[in-house]
Amino acid sequence: MQKRASWCVGLLTLLLLAAGVPVKAQEAEKSKPPVYTYIAEWAVPRPMWGDMVKLDEEDKPILDKLVADGTLVGYGAYTNLIHQEGNPTHGTWFTATSEGNLLKALEAIYAHPASINSPVQSASKHWDFILVSRIYNQRPGTSQGGYLTGDQWEVKPGDMHEYTNLVKSTLVPVCEKLLADGVITSYGLETEDFHQDKLGIVTFYMTTSDAEGIDKAGKAFDEAYDKNPALGAAFRSLVEREGHRDFLDRLRYMSIK
Repeated sequence: MQKRASWCVGLLTLLLLAAGVPVKAQEAEKSKPPVYTYIAEWAVPRPMWGDMVKLDEEDKPILDKLVADGTLVGYGAYTNLIHQEGNPTHGTWFTATSEGNLLKALEAIYAHPASINSPVQSASKHWDFILVSRIYNQRPGTSQGGYLTGDQWEVKPGDMHEYTNLVKSTLVPVCEKLLADGVITSYGLETEDFHQDKLGIVTFYMTTSDAEGIDKAGKAFDEAYDKNPALGAAFRSLVEREGHRDFLDRLRYMSIK
């Protein structure tokens, strides 16, 4: 996927370090409990894209009940806007405050016959992930449309603690301001809870209600970078540049409790 400096998480954390961070912001992040997210992605044949969208819509009533009874704290569905042969075209996720609740929700989905017997799923390549996040925030509510964007990095062995501490102390305040201003609707930094990929993979994401939000957030990050571009070398010392990927998805729907 295209590499974009504006979403360069590690670089941002380092370049913003020089600006200083209020103690309250650091303490608030330390107190956040973990949340767990189950992601299902599909590489759907193009003639069946509409079938996958319809199937995801059928799951919404189940997910709404799970949010209402406290099993889940959120869910969503998206369509990839940057297509690569053999890579996912569609995806869904749901989030809980425990692994047990995440599995309870998964069993509820599996109990729905269409979720395990649909022709579109049988015809599509499939990937599942369970991720955990301790750095996140969001605006409660439901939405139709918008965008999900971010990037993925491979942190070098032994540098994860330093990397995440920098994110907590420097990136979070920028994201919090964007959230407070309504530029973004959520953000987070995730790692795999059950590893299917290399150790050290981190994923940073943001959601916006419209394309203008992506431009505004990118501008805010670029302005911060311009203040101290020399910190790019320090960023490169923490991550494997070959492991970098960007993603841009269209949100079809999202609900956050």
